[in-house]
Amino acid sequence: MYIYKLEVELQEQPIRVVVMAENDEQTFALLDELLARHFVRSPEVLGATIVEKKRAVKGAGYVIESKEQ
Repeated sequence: MYIYKLEVELQEQPIRVVVMAENDEQTFALLDELLARHFVRSPEVLGATIVEKKRAVKGAGYVIESKEQ
């Protein structure tokens, strides 16, 4: 199992998503499901990129910084 950090470009705004999955293919399938559950209307995804991939072990995680200051 892996933890994936993704950058997702939506029509309205870019977002960052963290997904736990077995492989890259499953990551993108789960991304679609997560977006459908999170937003009232499923957003149009212009692109999605895996930025980091880590093995899911105790203590693994990501720090996600906001670009706004």
